[in-house]
Amino acid sequence: MGSASQIAQTTHGRYATTPRTLIFVTHGDDVLLVRGAAHKGWWAGRLNGVGGHVERDEDVWTSARRELREETGLASVDDLRLAAVINAALGDGHQGILLFVFTARAPGRTVQPSAEGSLEWIPIADVADQAVIPDLRLLLPRVLDLPPTAPPLFAHYGVDERGVMTVQFAGESPAQIDFPTA
Repeated sequence: MGSASQIAQTTHGRYATTPRTLIFVTHGDDVLLVRGAAHKGWWAGRLNGVGGHVERDEDVWTSARRELREETGLASVDDLRLAAVINAALGDGHQGILLFVFTARAPGRTVQPSAEGSLEWIPIADVADQAVIPDLRLLLPRVLDLPPTAPPLFAHYGVDERGVMTVQFAGESPAQIDFPTA
C-alpha cells in the first residue's frame, strides 16, 4: 500500500473530502432534529439531523454512535443503519464533504441538550412545513422510506456561486434548490 507520505503525495492537488455523519432518529411517527444554535452560521435556527465529523481514529459507524451520544445523550438506539452516502462538492471545487447518512430508532424520547442546538421531536408528516436546511426536504423522506434490506442511496450535491444547490440521487434527475450561502 505504501507509506503514509507516499499516499499523501498521490492525493496532493486532488479533490478531497471531509467525512461526516448525519443521523435521523425516529420514535413512532416523529423524527429527532436539532435546531441549530446561534453560532452555527448558515444553519442557525434551522432544523437538521444529528451528526458531525468523523475523527481520525474511528470508522463512520462508530462516529455516528459517538455523535448521537454527545449531541442527544442517547447511549443506545435500535437499527442504526447506513441509509445514504452523499458526495457534497462545496466551495472552491477542491474540497467537499463525504456525508454518511444513518437512520435509527430510539427506545424512548428522553434526550439531553448539547451546544449544537435544541433537540426537537417533529412529526415526520410536518417536517416539510418547518424551517429546515434546504436539502432535508429531499433527503429525509428518501432515507426514512427505505425498506430494511435496501442498499444505501447514493447522491451528489453541488452548490454554485449563486447559492443554487443541485441534488442528484443516483438514477434520478437532478433537482435544484436555493441554498443559503451565509
